[in-house]
Amino acid sequence: MLTDTQSAGAWLSYQDSHCEPDFPQETHAFPHERKWRRPEQSVGAAAEDITISRWSYAGTVVRQEEATTPADRYFFSVALKTTRLKLSRGNQTVFDGIMPAGTLYVGAPSKQLSAQFHAPCDFLHFHISANCFPSPQSGTEFATAEGLNDLVLLRDPFADQLAKALTEHGNSTDQEFARCIGQTLAMHVARRELPSTKVNALPKWRLRRVEEHVKTHFDRCISLSDLAKVAGLSRMHFAAQFRAATGYRPREYLLHQRIEHAKSLLANTEMPLAEVALAVGFCTQAHFSTVFKRITGDTPARWRCARRNELPPVPSLRRAGFGQQSIDSHRAGRAA
Repeated sequence: MLTDTQSAGAWLSYQDSHCEPDFPQETHAFPHERKWRRPEQSVGAAAEDITISRWSYAGTVVRQEEATTPADRYFFSVALKTTRLKLSRGNQTVFDGIMPAGTLYVGAPSKQLSAQFHAPCDFLHFHISANCFPSPQSGTEFATAEGLNDLVLLRDPFADQLAKALTEHGNSTDQEFARCIGQTLAMHVARRELPSTKVNALPKWRLRRVEEHVKTHFDRCISLSDLAKVAGLSRMHFAAQFRAATGYRPREYLLHQRIEHAKSLLANTEMPLAEVALAVGFCTQAHFSTVFKRITGDTPARWRCARRNELPPVPSLRRAGFGQQSIDSHRAGRAA
């Protein structure tokens, strides 16, 4: 539907981010759904024009859910953390792959949708009355219901910020503030300009080739031309299809992979930060620290300290003659 809304083929390795929120224990402002997309309402209570609820799943077994949007409602879903899932309607696949945090999904009234959750997830759900949307008229700039249905905006920064504005308030969020956020989100979606042409997602077999190349050469200089050549496409077509499949520009994806490898070195070795930066492909420690903080929300030094504080110390192992590899394996086992 949009260049950054195509979703099929996103087969990236699932990696949770330390800067993404943990599962909430209780949020009175946003009641948890016991059944997917079915917020509980008090008996006899009047239906609100905007209802906000939260859906989270901490299991690792694939979970199947299905729901139909009410005839008078739109359904908005904002991913609060990165997850892996499949959305489908009958034999039609709407989305299948890694859904990054900040992704926005929109479903139109009276539309059925099935979901398979393949990893832990956390979503903020907006159930918005159709009356909150401007009436479609010829010559207006607003999108129609059919144009909005199954709209998937991967890593939509505006929707992400609106969701954070709500969740950061927690129990102190009042209904009027939440309603304003819901109305703002509805207008954000309704005013989007839908493209006249559809960009297909990068096929899975091409995506796997690119992933393997980045995995093998992440510590070297990799240009857009290099990745396009690996995929067998022109630079322009590759960049558009890669973003449609993953939600990332090629350069962003490379940086994220470098940071993931840096996390492993920071957590499991005593390498100085400058050496870590060079080992994962950055020319300077300053650039490495800047990118690391932008992606994780913390500096490399603070992230390393916080990570090590999560695991019990194991000084007795080193005194007993265990090597670094054995200590890492022991830590991994205790963390699990």
